[in-house]
Parts: sequence; C-alpha cells; structure tokens
Amino acid sequence: MHKTEESVKKAKELMEAGKITEAIRHLDESLCVPELSQADELYYLRGNAYRKQGNWQMALNSYLEAIALNPESPAVQARAMIMDILEFYNKDMYNQ
Repeated sequence: MHKTEESVKKAKELMEAGKITEAIRHLDESLCVPELSQADELYYLRGNAYRKQGNWQMALNSYLEAIALNPESPAVQARAMIMDILEFYNKDMYNQ
C-alpha cells in the first residue's frame, strides 16, 4: 500500500473511532513527508477532522490547502458548506 493510502486509511479509522485530535496529529505528521503524493486528500481529511471539532477556521484553512493542490478536490464542496453555515450564523446575529 502506498504511503498516502496508509495515511488516509489510518486517519479515517481514527476519525471513525472518535479520536479526532489523534487523527489531526497523524495527518499533520503525514503532511510533513515531502515525497507524499496526493497530499490534497490528507488536507481534506484534516479539514474534516477540524470541522468535527468545530474549529471552523482550521477546517477552512485545510480545505483551501487541498483546493490549491487539486481544484477538483471534494474540499471545494466542504468549504462551500462551511461558508454557508457561517453566513447563516452571521446573518442571525443581526436579528438579535
């Protein structure tokens, strides 16, 4: 199995087990390997992990990294979803 595939598999397993912080740590370590291909998928998964923690800014940053590497990444839709959520919450602030 390719290093990227191993990293993706482990990150997904950690996230499914509810070990979000551990998944983020694993993804950060994996992204430090310069010869890793398909890093966009790792950034996308890291964005998902941060989203699960409610850390919107870090999720958006990770999604943007994924999009920069691969404009066809599913991070495009994930980022749009977060932006919609944040815009919805911000609009509600005006109604208080």
